[in-house]
Amino acid sequence: MEAMTVRDVKAVFARLNDLMTENKQYLIELDGVVGDGDLGLTMHQGFQKAHENVQAMSETDVGTVMAKAGMVIARHAPSTMGTLMGTGFMKGGKAIQGHETMDVEQLSVFFAAFLDGIMARGKSEPGEKTVVDALHPAVESLKDSLVQNRSLTEALNAAYEASVQGVEATKEMVAQRGRAAYYGEGSKGKQDPGATVGMLLFKGFAGL
Repeated sequence: MEAMTVRDVKAVFARLNDLMTENKQYLIELDGVVGDGDLGLTMHQGFQKAHENVQAMSETDVGTVMAKAGMVIARHAPSTMGTLMGTGFMKGGKAIQGHETMDVEQLSVFFAAFLDGIMARGKSEPGEKTVVDALHPAVESLKDSLVQNRSLTEALNAAYEASVQGVEATKEMVAQRGRAAYYGEGSKGKQDPGATVGMLLFKGFAGL
């Protein structure tokens, strides 16, 4: 596959719905260690509603679909991560509005804006043990794939692998943001639940 259409985006949201449902308890458990334990519930709710809404959309503009999905997530996942995910999709969607297909270049633009939106909204940077630590290496991977002229499938697979490595790296970080920051050095050695959501996001896009 060289480019994604709205039909492909609808398939992505169907997979994301499945992934957030399958991993609901896992995210609850991860979040329960350093947070309030509601991450699995809010991600399940947000992506389920996004999936339902996206399937009913008649737009052919992939950017518009992404932005509208972000609005749904923000509305139906009332949590910090819900707000961040919603912001990411809205910012990313706006960045590629006017396109009916999304190739590696547009995907790179989408996720770069997605990441920038989350970093601005959450006032976070790489290395602070947040969702950013899964997203940032994946975005860098997409940029590299553009330079290396990889296919869309290759680019998404590589981005997913980068996000997996990003999640693994969070185990050695000390949390700087959110409830996890209250644990200070005690957060070290624990996998960041937010970064795990970021990894699942790229897994859904890659179709793995």
